[in-house]
Amino acid sequence: MPGKSYQNSIILFALCLFFLFVTGCGEQQDSKTSNVSGKTHPEQLKIGLITEHDIFSQKKRYEPLAAYLSRKIEANIELSILSRYGNVIDNFVSNGLDAAFFGSFTGALAIRKLAVQPLARPEYLDGTSTYYGMIFVRKDSGIHNAADMRGKRFAFVDKATTAGWLLPMHYFKENGIEDYQTYFSENYFTGTHEDAIYDVLNGKADIGAAKNTVFSRVAQTDSKVEEQLQILATSPEVPANALAVRKDLGESLKLKLKNALLQMDQDVEGRQVLHEFGAKRFIPTTENDYAPVFDYANKIGLDLATYDYNNE
Repeated sequence: MPGKSYQNSIILFALCLFFLFVTGCGEQQDSKTSNVSGKTHPEQLKIGLITEHDIFSQKKRYEPLAAYLSRKIEANIELSILSRYGNVIDNFVSNGLDAAFFGSFTGALAIRKLAVQPLARPEYLDGTSTYYGMIFVRKDSGIHNAADMRGKRFAFVDKATTAGWLLPMHYFKENGIEDYQTYFSENYFTGTHEDAIYDVLNGKADIGAAKNTVFSRVAQTDSKVEEQLQILATSPEVPANALAVRKDLGESLKLKLKNALLQMDQDVEGRQVLHEFGAKRFIPTTENDYAPVFDYANKIGLDLATYDYNNE
């Protein structure tokens, strides 16, 4: 018969197998329910993000905010980073988004097409809660006005942006450019404001359009942006990227989300997250804040309710 030491070894081996099985199951359970807060909650909230910068920069900027909100409203928040601006409209339906941080133009589109409800937007560290679009060139380009642009290369951002599309369209109309497709030797969409800036800076394009907040943010880490680029035109100020929710989101969750944003600057953790995000606080935002976008679109004869925002 086996000795007592052999029996003890069998028992110890069985206990080890049991322990590994239990901990392994626990790890599988955790991986299925992972979210930005590290905890699980009964309510779920899927929030879309547009690509102002590259995907990794967007994720790094918004994850602390999402984790904070998840703890405050006790809901699992999943961030969905979208490949282009127009996708935020499409994905509200196809991907079941509950909310999104809309740019001013996508926000105006979503209000008209999806009846979303804006809740809040950031007030930046300099006290502004708006941004404006800019058309820019290299200082050594010899381009000073619309006439100088003929035959040059233009870098747009996306057909669903105020700064990277609506501003140039208005500028063209005001300066007698009837068909930009033939006026420029080349035109294309970069997908992000940052790429539009760098394409002009690096000589891939002669003229570009982007939002001033991204321009300033990029210039903080790359001095060549302000040293070598010149701004030719700007748009009216429009609301900064605001969080808006689907029209049928539960009133209780909607209120908790809005209050959590508006009260962030009133607690230590919230202020730290705001600082990392680059904001002083969040302020209330309504459909009325998008009036400049609606007016700007009307001036160029653009009907937002039927507008085709897909890039050619």
